Amino acid sequence: MRFVDLFSGMGGFRLALESARNSCVYSADFDRHACETYEKNFGTFPLGDVSKIDEREIPSHDLLTAGFPCQPFSIAGYRRGFEDTRGTLFFDVLRILRHHRPSSFILENVRGLISHDAGRTFGTILNSLAEEVNGLPNASRSRDNLGYFVFWKILNAKDFGVPQNRERVFIVGFRQRPSSFEFPLGLKGRPSLASVLDERPVIRRLSNQSHGYVEKYLKQHPRYREVRNLPFLIAYEIRKSRTAFRFDDLSPCLTTKMGTGGNNVPYLVNQRRFLSLSECLQIQGFPSSFGLTDSYNHALRQIGNSVAVPVVKSVFQSMRSSLAI
Repeated sequence: MRFVDLFSGMGGFRLALESARNSCVYSADFDRHACETYEKNFGTFPLGDVSKIDEREIPSHDLLTAGFPCQPFSIAGYRRGFEDTRGTLFFDVLRILRHHRPSSFILENVRGLISHDAGRTFGTILNSLAEEVNGLPNASRSRDNLGYFVFWKILNAKDFGVPQNRERVFIVGFRQRPSSFEFPLGLKGRPSLASVLDERPVIRRLSNQSHGYVEKYLKQHPRYREVRNLPFLIAYEIRKSRTAFRFDDLSPCLTTKMGTGGNNVPYLVNQRRFLSLSECLQIQGFPSSFGLTDSYNHALRQIGNSVAVPVVKSVFQSMRSSLAI
């Protein structure tokens, strides 16, 4: 299938879809540093603002993919939704879909999109896209609705072979009603953080003061004696007033905030180090050899902003089965 990669970031959608022998015919992202990473791995520098791109300049395609900016809908942001100019970028996706009418699309966003503004934001998105939603007629669709057969579901990366608790909503659309479509159920068994840890990591340590914050809040935790010796005790969002922890064998959700400072990078407490770039890549389902921009903070931001590659692979496989392609 010929596909376009909008808001391409570092290329998670492209990596997933090209592994299934699809062909990327167009990509765009306005983050220059993300484009540097994209070029290192795919040979294309896709710098471009989707809101300013003439849809007629985009080649014809079978599949459109877009992880449109999630900050307006994220619980980590201000949750302003369509009041935020980034939120309106969904309507540029709509504009491109309306012009090209590809046979299918995959959209991805944070879970918070569903509940934003008491569900009205998500309703606006579905009503502008769908003839049917999850197999049921869309009674609220607008007059200029695109008429796609739309399915959506929250999927967690931990169910697809990567050790990360990362919930994202996936919205899939078909121009023709599919004979059947179901989102993938995921894999059996739990992924292990140990499987992605480097034998000889490039170590970045937390300051003694910040490590003291971690120890302080661990001691206040009622399960302190039980969890202190866990092999993969992870601290994140480390602050003087509050520190969050994970006590299981999973990474917390990697986010764009990782690029704003070390406090947001998951921290292995007993090993007294942050996760390395290589480990963060693998936690998102990228190979550890994937090329990154030379800026450490920008690399972290891009990894946190990407899609989990195995989830996209599984979603596309389910789509391909329903379309018999």
